[in-house]
Amino acid sequence: MKPTVYICREMPEEMIAPLRVHYEVRMWQSTSEAVPRDVLLKEVADADALWTVISDQIDEEVLNAAPKLQLIVNMAVGYNNIDVKAASARNIMVSNTPDVLTETTADLAFALLMATARDLIGAENTLREGRWTSWEPLGFTGTDVYGATLGIVGMGRIGEAVMRRAKGFNMDVLYHNRNRKSEIEDMYGSRYVALPDLLASSDFVLILVPYSEETRGMIGAEQLSQMKETGVLINVARGGIVDEEALFDALRTKKIHAAGLDVFETEPVPLDHPLLTLPNLTVLPHIGSATVKTRKAMMKLNVDALLAFALGEEPNHQVRI
Repeated sequence: MKPTVYICREMPEEMIAPLRVHYEVRMWQSTSEAVPRDVLLKEVADADALWTVISDQIDEEVLNAAPKLQLIVNMAVGYNNIDVKAASARNIMVSNTPDVLTETTADLAFALLMATARDLIGAENTLREGRWTSWEPLGFTGTDVYGATLGIVGMGRIGEAVMRRAKGFNMDVLYHNRNRKSEIEDMYGSRYVALPDLLASSDFVLILVPYSEETRGMIGAEQLSQMKETGVLINVARGGIVDEEALFDALRTKKIHAAGLDVFETEPVPLDHPLLTLPNLTVLPHIGSATVKTRKAMMKLNVDALLAFALGEEPNHQVRI
């Protein structure tokens, strides 16, 4: 008998077709709505493999309901939606999709930085709503990006890719990371600094650290108070790294100038979230990797891992903790 794979989102048939040769394929028939919890618990009961996306919470309850499960492939670099430790204790492999989304996410990070700096969405809304009545000497004025100081918190692959873009804008780049990267400093002239110094010196602070217990809430009221009043915070990493209540207070009271978020602690973010009432916040629906080319490359990595497993080979990009 073929092993069974359950896919938590409707994927393009061109991606699914190779799996049908080796698997009994079952799939949630929606591209935009998360598989309901009760459906997921029922489907994993006899699944050998599970294909998840970042909004699928794979915790002890799901793992306990899946006695046959041997592999989880996650369509993301981050894997905080999966209890990897609990999966490992059950000898369930977990794989992710690193590398292929680095440049695409860096593009989005820099685009969000620029859109926030110049309040492009606010300006567009003013035009669309008929509130643009005349040219004003100080109308729609924003913050310069060219020549500014960028502080990158988390100098991994995406951080390095953003740094290369920043150098094209003649930005002075500071970074904070668990490990100092001397070769990056030598190549690009960036400078390693402690987090408080980065926050105090940067015009733009970009969050790119992975989510973990160590980074949860790492940007809170204390850290926001260390930023410049003219400072701009950008988060394209994961929700929960930035304390949303503290950020709301800092933006509302103008302790910092503006923020741009592609991620939230709860996703989709509730429409009554206090942050969404603020005019100095630019928001996006977690689209860091959202280009056709990159999303299909992510899918292919997941498919390759599933095919390897079905053929008795070692799946790619396994998460080790």
